[in-house]
Amino acid sequence: GKLLLKIVDMKGVVVTTHTAPHPTVAGQMSVLDRFLAVWIIAAMALGLLLGRFVPGLAQALDAVKIGSVSLPIALGLLVMMYPVLAKVRYDETHRVTADKRLMTLSLVLNWIIGPALMFALAWLLLPDLPEYRTGLIIVGLARCIAMVLIWNDLACGDREAAAVLVAINSVFQVIAFSALGWFYLQVLPSWLGLPTTSAEFSFWSIFVSVLVFLGIPLLAGFLTRHFGERAKGRVWYEGTFLPKLGPWALYGLLFTIVLLFAFQGDEITSRPFDVARIALPLLAYFALMWLGSLLASRAVGLDYAHAATVAFTAAGNNFELAIAVAIGTYGITSGQALAGVVGPLIEVPILVGLVYVSLWLAPRLFPGVPSLPSRSTAPTPSSRGR
Repeated sequence: GKLLLKIVDMKGVVVTTHTAPHPTVAGQMSVLDRFLAVWIIAAMALGLLLGRFVPGLAQALDAVKIGSVSLPIALGLLVMMYPVLAKVRYDETHRVTADKRLMTLSLVLNWIIGPALMFALAWLLLPDLPEYRTGLIIVGLARCIAMVLIWNDLACGDREAAAVLVAINSVFQVIAFSALGWFYLQVLPSWLGLPTTSAEFSFWSIFVSVLVFLGIPLLAGFLTRHFGERAKGRVWYEGTFLPKLGPWALYGLLFTIVLLFAFQGDEITSRPFDVARIALPLLAYFALMWLGSLLASRAVGLDYAHAATVAFTAAGNNFELAIAVAIGTYGITSGQALAGVVGPLIEVPILVGLVYVSLWLAPRLFPGVPSLPSRSTAPTPSSRGR
């Protein structure tokens, strides 16, 4: 069959609509987006090599911090998130909060099913490795508020919905993280007759992490759109300004990945078998959460753009927070910290792959819905960038 196609790529280039027989995803993307997996793998490899062979690099990166996170990594995350949040049409977010199906499903997936699934997989696949198991449970509690915006944009998810959902996740993160940590590390294992783990999480560290990684770029994105549209209008803002700003999201992403892997490159490369053991439950978690969330969204009647947003926000994790909490609670050389570091090693390539899977599944699970990219020159006021 033929489809109606429409999208904005990461450069901010908006598509026209046309009909075409199921085009290939890669063939329709820009060079920057088409080879995203290559750039990310190269950034991971570069980071691992730097961490392994440059003495003292990890200590230098960790010398200056914002909260409990390295300043260079924090800057990379800000550069990554700002362009995506500048694309959001904030005057349209009310339609997201009014969608009870989307809001309820997202909260259930993120704060009930996600942590419970990671708990089950960690105990099932790492019963003999308590430090790694605890680290993975912490990863499952840290819901994604950063890179999910990139994956959602690439998969043509609803940009306004993504902004609202990560904001809600941030609020829940500050309020519920410590309580959920206590529940999954002490209460639930005790009920099940399993060994318990003691942990005390810093409310202040979690609050600062959320403020820095979401609050600052969210405010900057809102003010940029507000004053940009007021000064030049929406056509100029989306047709001229955003295409110039857009690529910086991926530049920030790649820079952050290099630093993250350089920070723990020696640990990862010197303990390959431990990394492989930690990777197994993570692989299962990302696949099950993403596919289950996409199918659940379809079952409750959400369209593709909203279903993709729910799936990526549910599957992604805030590994910056998980790493910071693990290091602050158990120490930088702990098994819990290593489990946190392995998180992005697995999550980044898996979710990049799921972007392609999502675009491939779109016309099959959601026939007749705008899904795949096709280039044009500039956005129009009526284009939603989906």
